[in-house]
Order: sequence, then C-alpha cells, then structure tokens
Amino acid sequence: MTAFESVNALSGGYPSALQNLYLAGNPLVQDIVQRWPAGSGPAAAPAAALRKRGPAYAPRIMIVNMFGAEAAPFIKGLKLTEKHRVPGLSPRYPDVLCNREQICQLTTDMGYSNAAASMSALLYAGGFDLRHTYFIIAGIAGISPQHGTVGSAAWADYAVDYSLSHEIDAREMPQDWPYGYFGIHTDGPGRKPRFDYRTEVFQLNTALVDRAYRLSQRVMLNDSAAAKAYRAGFTSAPANQPPAVTRCDTVSGDTWYAGETLGRRAEEWSALLTDGKARYCTSQQEDNATLEVLRRGQAAGKVDFSRILILRSASDVDRPHPGQSNSDVLVNYAQQGGFEPSTANLLITTQPVIRHISANWTRWKKGIPAD
Repeated sequence: MTAFESVNALSGGYPSALQNLYLAGNPLVQDIVQRWPAGSGPAAAPAAALRKRGPAYAPRIMIVNMFGAEAAPFIKGLKLTEKHRVPGLSPRYPDVLCNREQICQLTTDMGYSNAAASMSALLYAGGFDLRHTYFIIAGIAGISPQHGTVGSAAWADYAVDYSLSHEIDAREMPQDWPYGYFGIHTDGPGRKPRFDYRTEVFQLNTALVDRAYRLSQRVMLNDSAAAKAYRAGFTSAPANQPPAVTRCDTVSGDTWYAGETLGRRAEEWSALLTDGKARYCTSQQEDNATLEVLRRGQAAGKVDFSRILILRSASDVDRPHPGQSNSDVLVNYAQQGGFEPSTANLLITTQPVIRHISANWTRWKKGIPAD
C-alpha cells in the first residue's frame, strides 16, 4: 500500500484537508488529486467533482446561539430551512442553518470548550466566506438586579473573563478581604493583574453596539406571570420593573455563581480590568472563548472582528431578593419565570438589527454606515 493509499484508508476516502488545499490551488495537492486511486472509498471525491464546487457561501449575518432553546426562536422566526453540514460542530448541532436572505445560525453547544471548538470548526472547515459577515452572539444569562430584571436584554460593549484568577477558600481568606478571588500574579483583591492570557477582556466595536442598541431599545419584550410574581420580591428598580433592552457588560466563566458577594466581585473585577469602563450586568459561560476564536480568525483573514455583537437576555438574577437565600436563587433559578421570555426576547431584540442590516446590505457590506 502506498502512502497515499494509507491516508485514504485511514480517512475513509478523500481527505477533506486535501480538498481544501486543492481548491486553494496548491500545485502539489493538485498533482496528488490527479493521481488519486479511483474508487478508493465511499468518501472519495474525484477532481472533476471538486472543480464543480461553487464559491464559498457568504452569510450576511451569523446568529450564534449556545443551545437549542436559544436557537429555536431564530430558526422558526427567520425561516432558517437551509442546512449546511460543517465537520467539527457539536454532534447535537451539526448544521449551520440559513435562509434565502443569507442570514445564518450556528449552535455551538454550551460552555467554553464547546464554544471554542464549534466556532473554530466554522471558521476553518471551509465552505463559508465570513469576511464581511456580522456575528450576533445571542444567549441567555444571569443578570444583576441592580442593572436589569428577569427577561431584560443587554447589549455588551465588554466581555470580561470572570474565571481567570486565583482563589482562596472564603473561610480561610484574610479577614479584611471581600472575597477569595484575586488576580493571577497579584497578592490580593483590588490589584489589577497583568494580561498574561490575552483573553481577559474583549471590547467590541462601540459604533456597532451604538447602532444595535438604538435600533432595538424600544421593542416590546415578552414577559411571564411567573416572572412578574418573582420581581415583586424586589423593593427597587430596575429589578421590580418590566423587562427592557439595556446596555451593560458581561462576564464569562464555566462556573455558575450566585449571591451578593460574588455578584459584587463580578462588578469590581469588570471595572478593575477595564479601568472603570465596563459596567457589569450579565454572566454567561461562553463569550470570551467565542471571541478569542474570532480574534484569531481576524488574524487569519477569516472574519472582521469589528462586526461582532453580544446580546444576553436574563433568564434569572445573580443574587436573591430580600428573604431569599443564595442557594435558592441558584438551584431554583427556573422558578423565576424567565426562561421562556428570555429565549423569545433574543429574537425580539435582535430582529430590528437583522432586518436593518439585511435590507441595507449594499452599505453594510462595506462597514458600518453613517446614520
């Protein structure tokens, strides 16, 4: 068996990596394709078939959700009936879905690892031209009742990694510390760390966030009877008010947290790492991982990082109302009544932005147009 036959046997046919290099015009790979044994496996693709492959699909907008309930309103509301299978996506969500207006949707699956793996697969598997695509990351989150309420939808300017830190058991920390978390290579809370990981903070394009917020700020958001009843436990606004579209920032981390102390840490950590610019309100499990893949994608010429938006809608709050325990607000988060309204509000809030970009694509393809 030749070396080429060995590769073919291991891959179950014609290797996708060679297909991509062939399409890129690599002369060595073109020669390999011409010499590839005919009929060498069910996945074999002769050179003639490769030559017939059309240009890469160029979405105008890519909606990025993290699990099925977030995706469902977009799939139905935007009529995303075209399926594009992408190798390397989550087995639960193996397809990118699109419609005739070139609006597409990806479900990454939940958490840092899934988000990074799925976004990397999209960027590097081939088949999509994403250089002019606007990405809208849209998912549910916890929210600080100081900045929103159950069902609220928040556009973010900053995404801050909550988890990149040292931690000491709060029962054993120095008595004058507010919490057991502090920056890596620092000696206590309140000291700004070096950005050794280079994923600690991401800032999105202010002009794009401005436009998205202005286009969507007056939409009527969904609510529920259970959410209204839960809000009544709070004594001040905005926690006890109906849901609204707002603009405040998000923290990322795979660990769910709850309580006044950890919520305050999110506020202070976000402000510390951004020199007071970020205003924390939502917490979620994916965004810094997704953004790092997109930033590297820009360096590789695959995407434009200035065309990214993050919208997080509140399925629950990050700290209890008076008389409620921290464990109850975390473990029984579903009883807050925010899950169904928050997933619906993702589409409700982003739809004016999606429609505006799509209807004015000639201008938006070149960049964010002037008002």
